[in-house]
Amino acid sequence: MNFKKIALTGLLAAASATTWVQADTGHQELHKKYRRLFTVDSTTLKAPENWFNLDFANDKVPGISTEKAYGLLQNRTPRTVIVAIIDSGIDIKHEDLQGIIWVNAKEVAGNGVDDDKNGYVDDVNGWSFLGGKSGENVKDDTYELTRQYARLRQKFENPKSKKIKRKDRAEYAQYQKIKVDYEKEVAEAKAQAADFEKFYDTFKQAQGIIQKQLGKTEYTQPEVEAITSPDLRVMKSKALLQYAYENNLVEEIKKAAEHFDYVLKVGLNPDYDPRSIVGDDYSNVKDKFYGNGDVIGPDAEHGTHVAGIVGANRKNNLGVKGIADNVKIMPIRAVPNGDERDKDIANAIYYAVDNGAQVINMSFGKKYSSDKEAVDAAMKYAESKGVLLVHAAGNDGEDLDQTPNYPTRKLKNGQTIANWLEIGASSWENSEKFVASFSNYGKQSVDVFAPGVDIYSLKPNQEYNENSGTSMASPVTTGVAALLFSYFPDLTAAQVRDIILKSSVKYATLEVAKPGTTKKTEANLVPFGTLSITGGEVNAYQAVKMAEQLTAQK
Repeated sequence: MNFKKIALTGLLAAASATTWVQADTGHQELHKKYRRLFTVDSTTLKAPENWFNLDFANDKVPGISTEKAYGLLQNRTPRTVIVAIIDSGIDIKHEDLQGIIWVNAKEVAGNGVDDDKNGYVDDVNGWSFLGGKSGENVKDDTYELTRQYARLRQKFENPKSKKIKRKDRAEYAQYQKIKVDYEKEVAEAKAQAADFEKFYDTFKQAQGIIQKQLGKTEYTQPEVEAITSPDLRVMKSKALLQYAYENNLVEEIKKAAEHFDYVLKVGLNPDYDPRSIVGDDYSNVKDKFYGNGDVIGPDAEHGTHVAGIVGANRKNNLGVKGIADNVKIMPIRAVPNGDERDKDIANAIYYAVDNGAQVINMSFGKKYSSDKEAVDAAMKYAESKGVLLVHAAGNDGEDLDQTPNYPTRKLKNGQTIANWLEIGASSWENSEKFVASFSNYGKQSVDVFAPGVDIYSLKPNQEYNENSGTSMASPVTTGVAALLFSYFPDLTAAQVRDIILKSSVKYATLEVAKPGTTKKTEANLVPFGTLSITGGEVNAYQAVKMAEQLTAQK
């Protein structure tokens, strides 16, 4: 699952000015699973509001020209397109999703009966493969690396396993590699957690001083800014908290603390297994009928944000405007806090296809796959039914030509599926910062880039916020695909995919900072065209123009 990441350089620098600080002053990278890496800079310009929908020619911002695209569609009558979002859950009660959520008309809500005989009881708005019959839900799960390590450790470090059998030698070699990777991850997580804890202690100390100064535990930013005191400790604490407020870091620091607590207690804990909550036969990948109808779940922030990008109501004058104006979003909960399980993803794809989805958004990924054949079979099924799969490339700043991010379009048998789009993340700055520093890339692996930095969208409980990640770039592309399917119903999934790629605005020669590099130097600048197959960014206006030309030829 994707998380928003922070780098605490600016905060640590502010904190280091105090005489009582025990934190390091260098750049503190959060654990790799805590996704977004960027240096906080109070002088950085703020992203233009709703920038991903803007147009470069009119607004001087490299958005996807959504509003301009609708200008071409005024004389066309759209049809409704079902978009499945496989994610952490979606707040279907959000004000900006009213009338947008898919409804299974054949199911009677709350009667405890499988009315449509599809194997899922009360799947009125979608399904959760992370829920149990009793109504409980899995929130946290381990990393796939941890699960593989635990499984193979039990097999090969069992006292009864004195000699490796010939048939197990390949798997034993795999275990040795996984063991090295796992132990490295644990060591890095512990070191980074310790570094963060030093800063976090300083931050909490500053909060305590401010609480004492104001005489209350809860306070606001204006109250902090109004503080004056001859006490140097008070004023330094004020400066630290002010910096956090000004750079929107208070919530991020809280998330970082929660993240490190999760990593060591759950993510990398080989003894943690929440699967009893679900109650399925986990060893049987053909077992499809488990879970519950709770599509919101215990933490719907990620999925709700994704859903808003695709199709937040464009006509209600609330919050944000999604890209597609005639969609029904089908929530499928299969992504916990941690790594998704292949069995759940495969079944989520089957569910989406069988219930009429034409596009499936997949803003998740991991470095290991336990049941790739099961996911491959589901993807082939989607391909056979003409369903487009849109996948986030991932946020590790790595070359996917060298390091895969599962699931991938490449099947285990070496073949590839044709209904796949792999999406990298671009930013709103038309400069060397055009590519998100966290985005994965690949000249043979990533198809195209789309806006994925500082994207303003929905948050549960009628709220809105900005998030960054390829998790945001993927639904931007999904939204464009849905738009094409809606206004050009005769287009096939292969044609929509082809249009999105060919119509992308090419920035092939633009020199950009290579993702994953922490220092922006000339040596780290590369042509944008080397980071993806197309060297382009998704553009709704150009895609609509191309779709019109293609349909006119028919």
